[in-house]
Amino acid sequence: MVRWRSETGPAAHILIRISKVRVNTQAVLKRAQQIQSMKTPKKQWQAAWLLKAVTCIDLTTLAGDDTPSNVHRLCLKAIQPVRYDLLKSMDMHDKGVTTGAVCVYPSRVADAVKTLKAANSSLPVASVATGFPAGQTPLETRLQEVRMAVDDGATEIDIVINRMLAITGQWEAMYDEICQFREACGDAHMKTILAIGELGTFTNVYKASLVSMMAGSDFIKTSTGKEAVNATYPVAIVMVRAIRDYFLSTGHKVGFKPAGGIRTAKESLVWLTLIKEELGNDWLCPHLFRLGASSLLADIERQIYHHVTGQYAAYHELPMA
Repeated sequence: MVRWRSETGPAAHILIRISKVRVNTQAVLKRAQQIQSMKTPKKQWQAAWLLKAVTCIDLTTLAGDDTPSNVHRLCLKAIQPVRYDLLKSMDMHDKGVTTGAVCVYPSRVADAVKTLKAANSSLPVASVATGFPAGQTPLETRLQEVRMAVDDGATEIDIVINRMLAITGQWEAMYDEICQFREACGDAHMKTILAIGELGTFTNVYKASLVSMMAGSDFIKTSTGKEAVNATYPVAIVMVRAIRDYFLSTGHKVGFKPAGGIRTAKESLVWLTLIKEELGNDWLCPHLFRLGASSLLADIERQIYHHVTGQYAAYHELPMA
């Protein structure tokens, strides 16, 4: 974890750092179009990339009807995300292929930890917190939610920013809040959700990205998945450029997590391509790149089934996530 420091204090440096930021919208849209038009791998190379995507998935359930039983099932799927016989056909059955983590509500963290411990798995448990998805609860309530999730065994915390502070340009106040969340997380990794669909402009997205990283975020994440607009390629370009600028300024690597609306194997390949092109191979690992998704894994497994057998599986032939 690296926080920005200067002789004039972090808050003053934030204002200096971001006051002149302007994002060229047309250039962002053009670059996003270029990324989407790039050719994706085929045949065995595609299968290899899809397995890479699997290892970067935060397998997620954030529903009002979550129960211990479906969290249990989610964890078992995360441990064995692709059918054993399919992995064996690809000589990948003994390579430890799992998802990057499981992601649940704070009240379900203990259930996930219990299941993974019983299965002798070290898979990380991520928890959303801080009044997810709106972030409109009192600050002390949000901080307590983080502490409770960590106490229950969460090793990654997905916090949401107070969008009002970003929209109204109160960057110092936003920095201070995120610093408090960082402290409450302790040793847990902190992913900061920007909820880009509610920030209004690319410039706000860039500024929010920079402030989040300066306050000690380990990852920046596009969305809660509950907004009208979630992970889009143009917004991703803005966020990963902020990550790159921060890395060039500090030498510290911050991860990136797109989330919301990512459902197909083809989309996962585009996301991997974007990361490779914009940030390089170092970011193509679960420590620096995650895909927040609930239904993506099912489609990836169907594509791997097709690669191995030459046929498409009926949905009942593959275990549910």
